[in-house]
Amino acid sequence: MNKELSIVNYQLSFAKKSLGQHFLNDRGIAQKIVSSLRGDGICRVIEVGPGLGALSPFLLQDERFDVRFVEIDYEAAEYLKKKFPSINDKLIVADFLRYPFETYFGNEPLAIIGNFPYNISSQIFFKILDHRSQVREVVGMLQKEVAERIAAPPGSKTYGITSVLLQAFYDIEYLFTVHEHVFSPPPKVKSGVIRLTRNNVEALPCDEALFFRTVKTAFNQRRKMLGNSLKTLLPADRSPHPIFSQRPEQLGVHQFIELTKLIENAR
Repeated sequence: MNKELSIVNYQLSFAKKSLGQHFLNDRGIAQKIVSSLRGDGICRVIEVGPGLGALSPFLLQDERFDVRFVEIDYEAAEYLKKKFPSINDKLIVADFLRYPFETYFGNEPLAIIGNFPYNISSQIFFKILDHRSQVREVVGMLQKEVAERIAAPPGSKTYGITSVLLQAFYDIEYLFTVHEHVFSPPPKVKSGVIRLTRNNVEALPCDEALFFRTVKTAFNQRRKMLGNSLKTLLPADRSPHPIFSQRPEQLGVHQFIELTKLIENAR
């Protein structure tokens, strides 16, 4: 059995469905993903779910970065320690969704990179939003449909909650598509790689908690006009405004900010 086939068979035996594991086995694509991380003004990096180490060696070799590797799977962590001895003091066996960034990096600016598990990719991005003052750049590979949704412009059928909330604080680029056959086991869908770069918005010019609630409420009934979908947030005797006759996918970030201000003032 040749070496490449042996590695693929090992990956297949190792993958855990419960963790959404699909191991990338194309070194060229792995290097391309890591090369997509600009790291402007950033030296601290977290790799989310390194798995069996597709991206990890390229990150370890990059002298610009001080990297921590956060892996929830104990078996994968043990494998990584044996395969990459230099990773030992940089490897954290933990759930990224519960991982406190400040433990290792304080309040220093961070970049995050990873082949994100499909089943928690949205949760990863909501955690990034919660730490947007610290997370300055993200390069992630995730399900193509989700990647396209995050990068979608207003008016697109895929434009939604994550599009608006992330685009409020990040410039987003869809970089390239990755096909199923370069994974073991192969997923049923294609993957997409995106890059998020923190913009200059430190705080929105409105009630941010209300902004988040407005966006989520609007898209939860995306087929309705905003005047109907936002009834729970608006007084019955509100003043008429043309924005309420639109549907949520028609509004960009700035229009959602204006909508939030209207709701604030109507209360």
